Amino acid sequence: MGMKYIEMVKSIILMVLIGMSLVLTFLIWNSSPYETMGNRATVETMIAETPEKKDIDDMIKPYKIHFTFDESYKGTTDVDHIDYMLEFLKKWRMENPVLEDREFSQAKLNELLRSKNSIVFYYSDEVPLPVYESALSIENANIPEVSFRYVVVEWDMSRAALEIHFISKENGVRYTSAVKRVDAQSFFKDIVNVAKSYEDYAEVRPGSMHFIVVPTDEVHIVQNTYFPNEKDEINPTRFRNVLFNDPNAIRRSAVGTHREDFQDNHALMTIDTEKKQLQFVHPSVESYELAIPSELLEDAIDFINDHGGWTDEYRFSKMNFKTRYVNFKLYVRGIAVLGSNTPTEIEEVWGDDTIYQYRRPYYTLGDTLPSEAETITLPSGTEVAEALKKVEGIEFGLVEEILPAYYLHQDVELNIFKLEPSWFYKYKGNWIRFSLEQAGGENVGLE
Repeated sequence: MGMKYIEMVKSIILMVLIGMSLVLTFLIWNSSPYETMGNRATVETMIAETPEKKDIDDMIKPYKIHFTFDESYKGTTDVDHIDYMLEFLKKWRMENPVLEDREFSQAKLNELLRSKNSIVFYYSDEVPLPVYESALSIENANIPEVSFRYVVVEWDMSRAALEIHFISKENGVRYTSAVKRVDAQSFFKDIVNVAKSYEDYAEVRPGSMHFIVVPTDEVHIVQNTYFPNEKDEINPTRFRNVLFNDPNAIRRSAVGTHREDFQDNHALMTIDTEKKQLQFVHPSVESYELAIPSELLEDAIDFINDHGGWTDEYRFSKMNFKTRYVNFKLYVRGIAVLGSNTPTEIEEVWGDDTIYQYRRPYYTLGDTLPSEAETITLPSGTEVAEALKKVEGIEFGLVEEILPAYYLHQDVELNIFKLEPSWFYKYKGNWIRFSLEQAGGENVGLE
């Protein structure tokens, strides 16, 4: 009996040891510190406190529209007016766009932009038509991989007809679509008559290279001061958690007074704590292949959607499918921030199926100071154009656009941001701030 009892105890102990071995093996497998492609360490983090996913309607909008009537122009940069007109553009049932002109020159473009009974929607850069299809009502859509910079709507209500032109300035092509079943009475009531209440615009350089129309009256824009506090500034560790494969394997180091680095064996994130900007680079995924424009823009928007990175109002600004670069610009109340002493753009460069470079601000504007808010009156666009013609060193024929927008000034010592309404002009591809000081109408300053 004694020997049988001992053998039974040995068997029980052996079974317990085997069980413990299996449990320990399972725990080791599931808590391994080594990352594999099939077992990536992830941390669920959203950048914005209340993350909001943006769709194409939010990210791609015209910055200006103008109407051409018999002998006059009406126009607006007001976001509410633009959204109102966009609603009709989205509702019109269009036929599939077809290529009408593969040699659409600048002269032809200017002629179309001046054409009577037309609406022009201005976009900041070439927009891939397959991406924008979701914001339109195109029947039997078979959209080619083409882009557009302008959308021009021509109307002929004598036969209740609308034609919509998608024009690529860069590629010199024009696609055209007809709109089905137009209600002429509703069109005049809801669109034409409404547009006649918009600001008076005038062409500032008839017969020249670039067609430009600007307001003929003074422009009124609200100036604001923002004071971000701790809750408004995004902790850079949030970006660490979404940009690196394994946030727990990151090495953090201070480099100088205003720089911090986060890195692993594959990628580096640099933080500028004064300008409140970060730059992330993942060298091993760099790609030199040409991107498909529509896929590149969709990937760029989805990437920021996925980590809740829209911390203020940003819109698509420009793209280069050859370098795989996409840029989103800061807007405030629908008005572009075209100049600043601090970063105001989100920039992406795409590699092999993932982000290669990512540069952006990590501040948010925060709350406004009501006591500092005031409406600023800017001179008319025609006055600015006339002053620009007299500035030495500027070839006025190369000016591409003149636009009221914001300059964002960051005061590091006071920790405030100030939005200053200003006139800007686009010259050789760059936006330049223009200030007009009247002293006999001759003193002009450039900033």
